[in-house]
Amino acid sequence: MLIPIAGFVLFLAYKFVRDGLKSSGGRAPAPVQANVIPPKKTGEAPVVHATTHRGDIVLILDDVGFDHQPLASAMRIDPNLNFSVLPNASRAQEVAEELHRNGFEVLCHLPMEPLDPKKSPGPNAVMTSMSNGEIARLTRNDIAAVPYAVGVNNHMGSRATLDPRVMTSVLSALPKGMYFIDSMTVGGSVAGKIAREMKIPTASRQVFLDDVQSEAAVRQQLDHLVADAAERGVAVGIGHMYDVTVRVLNEKVPTLRSRGIRLLRASEVVE
Repeated sequence: MLIPIAGFVLFLAYKFVRDGLKSSGGRAPAPVQANVIPPKKTGEAPVVHATTHRGDIVLILDDVGFDHQPLASAMRIDPNLNFSVLPNASRAQEVAEELHRNGFEVLCHLPMEPLDPKKSPGPNAVMTSMSNGEIARLTRNDIAAVPYAVGVNNHMGSRATLDPRVMTSVLSALPKGMYFIDSMTVGGSVAGKIAREMKIPTASRQVFLDDVQSEAAVRQQLDHLVADAAERGVAVGIGHMYDVTVRVLNEKVPTLRSRGIRLLRASEVVE
C-alpha cells in the first residue's frame, strides 16, 4: 500500500514543478532584487534603491549664502544635491566652504541683468551696458568670491542671457574646465547655444520647483521633473533655499530613489 501512495505523491510533485516551469517559459522566475544601503546610524531604517533605473535628475538649490537659511536640513536631502551660492550674499564664502567640507558640489550663482528694470540682481551683477572687458573682469571676481565653485548658473539674467555679446564675454571668463548651467529665466536664452559653440560643458534647466511656494506646488513640480527625466533620461530642476522646498525634498527624495530615480551632480550631466 505505501509504495503506490508514495509513487502517486512523487508524480504530483513532478507535475507541479513541470507546469510551473512551462508558465515561466521554461525558466524559474528571477527573484526581485533591491540594492539595500545599510543605515548610517543605529536605529535608522536602511535605504532601499530599486534596481530598475527610471531616469536621472539634477537638483540645484539657488540663492545660497544668507543667514537664517535651512542649510543643515538641505544638506540632509541627498549627497548629490547641488548648491549655487550668490557671490554677493552676506555669508557666501563661509557657506561655500562649509558645503565643500561636507562633500557637496558648489556653483557660483552669477547675478545678471533681468528684463524688468524694477528687479535688482544685487551688487556686482553683469549688465548689458558693460564693455566686454568689464563683463569678463566682473565674472572672474564673482567666481572668486565663491570658493570651490566648479560651475556657474545665472541668477536672474533674462536680459543678459538674450545677448550673444554678453554671454560670449561671460563664458570666455570662466576658468578652464568650469561648466555653465543655463537657468533658462527667459525662453530665448542663447547661453546654452554659445556655450556649446565654445566647447564649454553645459546643460539647461527644465523645471523650476518653487515659483509657487506651497508644498502642493513643489510636489507637483517635482513630479513634472521626474516625468521629464523618465522621458529624456536626465532632467535639471532648480529650487531655492525656501523652508517649504527643503521640507518637500527631504520628504520626497527617498521615495524617488526607491522608485528608480537617481540624483546626480551637475558636473555629471553637462556636455
